[in-house]
Amino acid sequence: MPDLSIRRRTVLGGMIGTATALSLPASSWAATRTATAIDELRRRWQTLLTGGPTVDPSDPDLAVAIARVDRLAQSALATLDRSTGRTALWPDLASTTLSNHVASNFRRIKQIAVAWATNGSAYHGNESVAEDIRGALEWMHANRYSPTLPRYDNDYDWEIGGASAFADTLVLLYDVIPAETRTTYTAAINHYTPDPNLWRADRQIATGANRVWIATVVATRAVLDGDTAALVRVRDAISDVDGNGANSVLAFNDAPGRLDGTGEGFYSDGSFLQHYKHPYNGGYGKELLGTLSSLLYLLGGTEWTVTDPDLENIYGWINDAFDPLMVRGDLMGSVCGREIARPSKQNHAPTQTIIEGTLRMIPAAPAERAVQLTALVKQWIIEDTFRDFLKVTDPASLVAARNVLASSTTARGPLVLHKQYPRMDKVAHHRPAFTIGLSAYSSRIYNYESIQNENLHGWHLSDGMVLVYDDDLGHYSGDYWPTVDPYRLPGTTIDTRRLADSYGFRKTSEADWVGGTSVPGRTIGAYGMDLRGYGTNLRALKSWFLIDDVMACVGSDITGDGEVETIVENRKLRTGDETFTAAPGWCHLEGTGGYVFPDRPPIRTLRENRTATWREINLKYGTDTPVTRPYQTVWFAHGTAPVGQGYYYVQLPTATLAQTKTFAGKLPVQKLRADNTAHAVRLHRVLAANFWTAGTVAELTADGPASVVVAGGTIAISDPTQTRSSVTLDVDKPELLPENVGDGVTVTRHGRGWRIVIDTTDRHGGTATVTFR
Repeated sequence: MPDLSIRRRTVLGGMIGTATALSLPASSWAATRTATAIDELRRRWQTLLTGGPTVDPSDPDLAVAIARVDRLAQSALATLDRSTGRTALWPDLASTTLSNHVASNFRRIKQIAVAWATNGSAYHGNESVAEDIRGALEWMHANRYSPTLPRYDNDYDWEIGGASAFADTLVLLYDVIPAETRTTYTAAINHYTPDPNLWRADRQIATGANRVWIATVVATRAVLDGDTAALVRVRDAISDVDGNGANSVLAFNDAPGRLDGTGEGFYSDGSFLQHYKHPYNGGYGKELLGTLSSLLYLLGGTEWTVTDPDLENIYGWINDAFDPLMVRGDLMGSVCGREIARPSKQNHAPTQTIIEGTLRMIPAAPAERAVQLTALVKQWIIEDTFRDFLKVTDPASLVAARNVLASSTTARGPLVLHKQYPRMDKVAHHRPAFTIGLSAYSSRIYNYESIQNENLHGWHLSDGMVLVYDDDLGHYSGDYWPTVDPYRLPGTTIDTRRLADSYGFRKTSEADWVGGTSVPGRTIGAYGMDLRGYGTNLRALKSWFLIDDVMACVGSDITGDGEVETIVENRKLRTGDETFTAAPGWCHLEGTGGYVFPDRPPIRTLRENRTATWREINLKYGTDTPVTRPYQTVWFAHGTAPVGQGYYYVQLPTATLAQTKTFAGKLPVQKLRADNTAHAVRLHRVLAANFWTAGTVAELTADGPASVVVAGGTIAISDPTQTRSSVTLDVDKPELLPENVGDGVTVTRHGRGWRIVIDTTDRHGGTATVTFR
């Protein structure tokens, strides 16, 4: 690898404040220049937090944003204990053993500070409010947060959550906090967060979002102290100069020649992993983008500008790691980790961070890229009719968003795409009327995360869960995750035995065969999973064949020693009065779609109201208020201790009752094979097959595990196990003639047909294609 200490430290652009400095004597020029630059950085950060001094409170949209800021401040001020000898600032944040109370105290103080510093706020510049803030900070330093006080519970709250809010408050009140006091406070922040490369009490290497969070705390503290050496360390930490790039947040983890890090961060296919093997685009990934975009804005155009060539990868994150996982303002729950169990993260809240982060990237982007991002953000904002971004974002982002909406750039338009994520065992299938998300796990990826007493019932989130997004934009909001039956998540095959909270989390599977293949430029793909139930001997071979508006689902070799079910659907209803129609071989749920069972097996159905609290799935952030939601469930009962059981059904999202009846009558999908050798279906000119081992399906013969789709003249092939060096596929179609052969692919005559050999080394489950005419 080239010398990163040189390549990653290149300085571009001029120095802020040069014009002023030119008239000064040479001996003082550098110091004045640096002081001017530091002042500019502080003003930039204040602008990010408040919208800046040019915010116009008479603007109706900005007035709404300012009123929201005021409401938060008003609530905090109303319950603030100002008494002499107080033992807590707020009665609900009084714990001396829960560290999130430390961070939450600082966040609440920051809410007041933001209002105090925001132009047009009812609290703007109010001296009494400033005194409340100063007193609260003094109390926190004396009683909760200083180098002389003990650290307890979660390092995050001391080094990131609390430190960040503390530093932001000091920036906002910079001119009204005495310099000596401010230095005392920044020393406390530096005590907990001294190094942008390391975190935790035992000083572990910081990775992914944690590295960016830590670096941002150090940067903000450095701006307060005028610590230019720390700003250099921050700049270099983003690229991990000290570690020669091993944990750079900008480089793709699978980039050629990259040194081994922890594997956390972004991959070139758009996957994002945090906490080693957890898919987390919608959690830590979005926070990384949001925070990094702010940090880049802070440092841009100064001598601390990040100029790593891998900055270009950020555009790849936006297009591949976020856009395909967003659905009209929602974010697929399969990549949100334990955040799905937080009430504050429902109602399309996660995508707000992605939109804000992307807005911050547009001004500095190359012209062509800026136009593309503008079209993308415009689409994201206008297509979410469930949550109005302009009414929930901060003033700075509001101004940027309105500029995007007012631009002449045309919105991108609805996404139509089939995308697989081999690096994290997830799928996104976008059609004009609906989107499907598939969630699996393997020997490479963890099943679910449940730390800090969160996501307590996530047992089956990756056991083949199918999430369908349609015009009910609030389906996975509105208290879905606490009320849905966690043993009957749609698409899953499960042992019904009851499990303890957090049972079996952070586990990989024993199976390598999880993955699939897709046809470039088409919404056609095959996906499969060798399911191994954690803690049981349940095993099932599961396939999903997604062909435009049809998803054919095949299961075989379902074996276990408990009671086993496969869940076809478990839909939260909009009203509870939706009509459910069932007939031999099919059923239909009004407003959702149809389900066809070509083999006419017995199915079970249930209409029920389910009541739960968020506390049941999240002891840390959950609430105790019961919520009730109506559900319609459809499932196969495989019985107790099944051996070699299976299923076959076709799901038709958004299909009408009439369309479902017609499909069930014609049965255009043919099931070709469903056993422990292969699953395969044919629909019109598409043949899709998952080979669990060597075998033959119709005109296809594979030499071992493979996923194959033939769509017209295109053949797509992959190694879902990610363990093979090559895959050989014989195609008994003599009339075909090779036209376009991809890299690492050879095509030769074999008998009367063709032999295709794919070099799968370093493909990591990715698709290779051959085009015939």
